Amino acid sequence: MHTYSVADVEPETVARIAFADDHRMVAEGIERLLADEFDLVSLASDGRSLLEVVRREKPDLVLSDVNMPHGNGLDVLKELRAEGNMTPFVFLTMHAEPALAAAAMRAGANGYVLKLSAGEDLVNALHQVLAGGTYVTPSLGARYLRGRLQELHDLTAKQREVLRLVGRGLRSKQIAAELGLSVRTVEAHKYTMMQILDVHSTLELVRRSEDLGLLF
Repeated sequence: MHTYSVADVEPETVARIAFADDHRMVAEGIERLLADEFDLVSLASDGRSLLEVVRREKPDLVLSDVNMPHGNGLDVLKELRAEGNMTPFVFLTMHAEPALAAAAMRAGANGYVLKLSAGEDLVNALHQVLAGGTYVTPSLGARYLRGRLQELHDLTAKQREVLRLVGRGLRSKQIAAELGLSVRTVEAHKYTMMQILDVHSTLELVRRSEDLGLLF
């Protein structure tokens, strides 16, 4: 019978993180917060340096501020995605504007965490993203969703009819015939609703509308 020793147990892999923030005191605080659970392979202070680090070190995740000199975090994210680099990317920022969070997620970010809630949220957010999920600070996500829902409540009666028929599985040509509209007008209404709900296909539009109880 083989007796297992400590040497037989493979060590748990620690995720390697590239981190960027141009405020040194903030960066040092975040470094201490993450030190017990992650391996910070590099600490950059501007966008240009962060790009170099990601290309050289190939980390498991990128954690970045939004506003930095020599290329902000959004610029870095967009450049990486344009290169085909899909490394998970999480923003850690003081900017609590829902519109900015939405823009970051549309650009390909996997997470958006406010610095004010980093002590409570950040470690959990990184684990969630590394597991294949996404994360937005809950209070910010709720504000963003309320804003989107308000926009939906402001839709015209005709746009609501289009959404209802999309939910029934009708194609644009069928919807146009039923409502007496042109196919182009139906497509324009669908595009508007997809923008509001931040989805990219008719199937996603239906699923998101169902989740939010918007189909009737």
